[in-house]
Amino acid sequence: MKEEKQIYKKGRESFPFPLVIFGNIMMLVWIGLGTIACWFVYPVVAWIYLGAAALMVFVVLRKLVCTNCYYYDKRCALGWGKLSVLFFSQGSIEQFSTCAGVKCAPLTYGLLTLIPLVFSVVAVVQEFTAIRIAVLVLLLAVSIYSGAVSRKQACINCKMRLMCPGSAAM
Repeated sequence: MKEEKQIYKKGRESFPFPLVIFGNIMMLVWIGLGTIACWFVYPVVAWIYLGAAALMVFVVLRKLVCTNCYYYDKRCALGWGKLSVLFFSQGSIEQFSTCAGVKCAPLTYGLLTLIPLVFSVVAVVQEFTAIRIAVLVLLLAVSIYSGAVSRKQACINCKMRLMCPGSAAM
């Protein structure tokens, strides 16, 4: 199938800047809450989590996914096509659906949620405090919002939705 037939023609050419800013704030909150949840149990793990999350989300996945995306050098739902162009050369859109990043992204985002949820539950069991409950509840809320609500809205409007095996638009 030719690339032109795989691009969702009704998708947005560029996403609104306020949506991009909000999405990035939510991503930072997600990573921040995860770091706090890990800190409650073991501070060293929190630093490892923070470093690994930042590296995977803002560098590795940008190289592996964004370089092969239609939105390379464009503003996608999170603006990461613009970020990737600063560090990496463009790949091939034909490789998008089979690239390592598309396979690695669900694992990365799953662990971004699962690891701090486990640590947060352990922290609450160790010592039941309002702050620990608040972090757990907020982490769940942000994870659900980012993983379901926000993702679905982004995918519905994405030009890559027909090519992306992880699209939530269907």
